[in-house]
Amino acid sequence: MRAIVLGLSVAMLAACGDNTALRSPKSGSEGPDEFAIVPTRALQMPPDLAQLPAPTPGGANLTDPNPMGDAVAALGGNPAQLAQRGIGAADGAIVSYAGRGGVQPGIRQVTAQEDAEFRSTRRRRPLEALAGADVYNRAYRNQTLDSWAELERWRRAGVQTPSAPPPAAE
Repeated sequence: MRAIVLGLSVAMLAACGDNTALRSPKSGSEGPDEFAIVPTRALQMPPDLAQLPAPTPGGANLTDPNPMGDAVAALGGNPAQLAQRGIGAADGAIVSYAGRGGVQPGIRQVTAQEDAEFRSTRRRRPLEALAGADVYNRAYRNQTLDSWAELERWRRAGVQTPSAPPPAAE
């Protein structure tokens, strides 16, 4: 009997963890920003220590990352032209194209509110309510795409699916 009570206590305590942070559409969450971490280039020894380049306060450094310039160079272009034309012009065109159908301000807050309302209409089961469990997966289960069934549907329609695994041998 003690083992059962102890097991139930451990299970209820484990259910108290908060695993909703990764699914939160709120902006400004305290999670890590994986795009803010960019590795620097390797340090280089100057050819002559007596003739060092002049410092550039607030300017670019030899070890500063330049992903746009690196991408242009990798594709055979001239990265020096980025400075002449300005990187912002290309980025502005991309942003304009992405928003061609209209942009709703505050979309993250709107979707967070809609998600909270949608999940609040779902009846919690007694043990979920007791443990404070997250009902995200159960609430959205009927909206989940069955990727394998969809893949088979497209294959039956004759569409090539090169990035998918080959069909199972029958």
